[in-house]
Amino acid sequence: MFVRLSIAVAALSLLGSAALAQGAKPTDPQIAHIAYTAGVIDINAAKQAESKASSKEVKAFAQDMARDHEAVNKQALDLVKKLKVTPEDNDTSKTLSKQAADKLAELGKLKGAEYDKAYIANEVAYHKAVNSALETQLIPSASNPELKSLLQTGLKLFQGHQQHAEHVAASLK
Repeated sequence: MFVRLSIAVAALSLLGSAALAQGAKPTDPQIAHIAYTAGVIDINAAKQAESKASSKEVKAFAQDMARDHEAVNKQALDLVKKLKVTPEDNDTSKTLSKQAADKLAELGKLKGAEYDKAYIANEVAYHKAVNSALETQLIPSASNPELKSLLQTGLKLFQGHQQHAEHVAASLK
């Protein structure tokens, strides 16, 4: 389980390093793409959990994640259209997508309570890492006030997700 957690944390720590490795802060189009990609990753994980989880509480959590992340991603798409900004794919978003696909494949091999615990543990780690990246990298680097505001709203929601995931994890022990 600790290997799974460390993979999730390592993947999200890339938010603070891969695109920023050369010390340059990400641009707003890059930030928009990173944030959107992080949302898609959690939507995909949630959809897998909706079909694989055995616990009603885990299934309900997954449904909440899919609904909330889809709503935030819709707001993000609406904002970039309004601002006439094209999200820019970058090394961070590409690496996140690849590692997320690997994680989904790994989780897909598990069943029952083992799946439930691994999925929720990954969600705790993932939200911790995303929240940290939002606080320390993405929000401070965002130039556009509307993008910054959307990221701040997302951070509050995702902090709630982390607490919810931690609660579900404690109930599965």
